[in-house]
Amino acid sequence: MFFSLKLTATLLLVAVTAAAHAQAPKDYPSKPIKMVVSFPPGGPTDSSIRMITEKLGEILKQPVFVENKAGAGGNLGAQSVTTAAPDGYTFLVTSSAYAVNPSLYGAKAGYNPDKDFTPVVVVSTQPNVISVNEKVPANSLAELKVYAANGKASFASPGSGTTPHLTCENIFRVFWKSDIVHIPYKGAGPASLAVVSGETPVGCTAAYGVYQFYKQGKVKILGISSEKRLASLPEVPTFAELGYPDINDYTWSTIFAPAGTPAGIIEKMNSAVNQILDMPEFKAKFDKGGLQTVGGTPAETATYITSEIARWAKVVKSTGAKVE
Repeated sequence: MFFSLKLTATLLLVAVTAAAHAQAPKDYPSKPIKMVVSFPPGGPTDSSIRMITEKLGEILKQPVFVENKAGAGGNLGAQSVTTAAPDGYTFLVTSSAYAVNPSLYGAKAGYNPDKDFTPVVVVSTQPNVISVNEKVPANSLAELKVYAANGKASFASPGSGTTPHLTCENIFRVFWKSDIVHIPYKGAGPASLAVVSGETPVGCTAAYGVYQFYKQGKVKILGISSEKRLASLPEVPTFAELGYPDINDYTWSTIFAPAGTPAGIIEKMNSAVNQILDMPEFKAKFDKGGLQTVGGTPAETATYITSEIARWAKVVKSTGAKVE
């Protein structure tokens, strides 16, 4: 009898503790919220969150600000948030590199994607592109292959392990058997500018990175990794059309919370972001940059991130990609 009462009391305590953990404090948020972006300003990850911070602040009735903490292909930003208090005032905003880096860097990634964070919501997604400087004598992917065979090419990427890097590793090394030199930059912004300036003749970035320069005629986009052509880039062929049916890659921008953050806080942030992404004016805003809004529940987000971690682990293995 005593054991039964003791067990009942213990179960009740666990249930109360779990309920308390799941609920957001009634006054949340009561101070500004920080979004730590693991890449520099100017790239798709940074831009995706900056597009919505003002409106997010209006909905949550507290300022939401961005702090860029770039380096090590997105690892430094992630590492910094692993030690943040799980109180809903510090979030990580990062790209698909989050799913790649544990396989690419191993323990040196400095975080465990399954244990250190809780996925909140995917903000946006976009395909990767191969672009060239306007002066490069290649107007198609086939012509770039010939150009690269002459040993004149190097390619810029947002960093080792980013999905644009791996997309190009797949095409250049696995399919072409080419030894094009990879030059990693600290984010899509710097990588895109390197191609525009001619510092590197070839660029492997997400579509957003070079979209504006393409429209200005400063770069040529030769192929895109989406399943079908983008409405904003109708003249750019997909890699599948060009003979690479397995290249169907996307770079996403997702918000994560430190592990242990109450489910109620995660739900509140998720709901606020979804509310914004459903607004026609924001869909149009993202579309202009070649970005697609995503959204979804925390559970849907977690399922997607888990599948991405497994998928990119296979790509890292098949390409033999290394940290540079």
